[in-house]
Amino acid sequence: MIDTPRITVQVQSVYAASQSLPEEARFVFAYTVTLRNLGRFNVQLLRRYWLITNGNGRQTEVQGEGVIGEQPLILPSGEFQYTSGAIIETPCGTMEGHYEMVDHHGQIFRIAIPVFRLAIPSLIN
Repeated sequence: MIDTPRITVQVQSVYAASQSLPEEARFVFAYTVTLRNLGRFNVQLLRRYWLITNGNGRQTEVQGEGVIGEQPLILPSGEFQYTSGAIIETPCGTMEGHYEMVDHHGQIFRIAIPVFRLAIPSLIN
């Protein structure tokens, strides 16, 4: 596998208060990922890997085929955006990981997902 800078990853997270139950240590966060293909050829997202860390340092690994039931093909200068969610037991935590993708030659490569914060609004400031 190789790393390549042809794909950019941007993530935004938001606390889903209406779905959370703090009294039961259930904090729900939605995150939106935008993948942009800056290369000259199509790429396809095959798999995802997430490392989710709650505020106590407890880590959970999540991996699987595609994202939200899709293995999107991203055209040159194109983008793919999706929203998903994570549930942790503390009011703050982090997520990070990578996507496995395939290029037009069939070469599989990884794209890092930089660490981002999951936090209820009162903890952000």
